[in-house]
Amino acid sequence: MHLTISGHHVAVTPALHSYVRGKLERVRRHFDHVIDVNVVLSVDKLRQKVEVTVRVSGRDMYAETDDGDLYAAIDLVADKLDRQVLRHKDRLRAHARHALKHQPAEGPATAS
Repeated sequence: MHLTISGHHVAVTPALHSYVRGKLERVRRHFDHVIDVNVVLSVDKLRQKVEVTVRVSGRDMYAETDDGDLYAAIDLVADKLDRQVLRHKDRLRAHARHALKHQPAEGPATAS
């Protein structure tokens, strides 16, 4: 997983970097095929905003949130991404389970 964290009007400290990495590890635990993660942390007066784009095989997922506290915003966006990744994983599993090639073949009906 390639992680890019950038700040817009925010200095990305090592503590902030490790906090974001720790929260996004939960996404990686649920889905191994994460290619790239881009995180943008920004501050606009009293609102801290977090935007995350996750590229997985077959889809790009985006989540953003804002809060008065930057760490709370990171927690919220991690929860949103976790739900999106689990839903994507369930869709992949459901699609493979119900494929036509795995359905039993229907033959001609036999009369008794």
